[in-house]
Amino acid sequence: MGNVVSTVKHPSYHGLKLYVVQPLDGKGNPDGDDYLAVDVVQSGVNDLVLVLTEGNGARQIFSKPVLPIRSVIVGVIDAIEVNDD
Repeated sequence: MGNVVSTVKHPSYHGLKLYVVQPLDGKGNPDGDDYLAVDVVQSGVNDLVLVLTEGNGARQIFSKPVLPIRSVIVGVIDAIEVNDD
């Protein structure tokens, strides 16, 4: 995860922190392309996070019927346990 700085942006992004996030597979390996996500849980660079990637959920979180935000960081993950059964 890394910071994003933007001086010109849609008004809906004003005051919000953006991060570049990298999806991971169950073993912690990169899985797919990275993308931008809005942080609502005060996560930090290199935190393992849970990302909501669905526009309707983002609109509900921000209580706005129209919103140009699709990906929202909704949690910081402390640990993952995977059973290889």
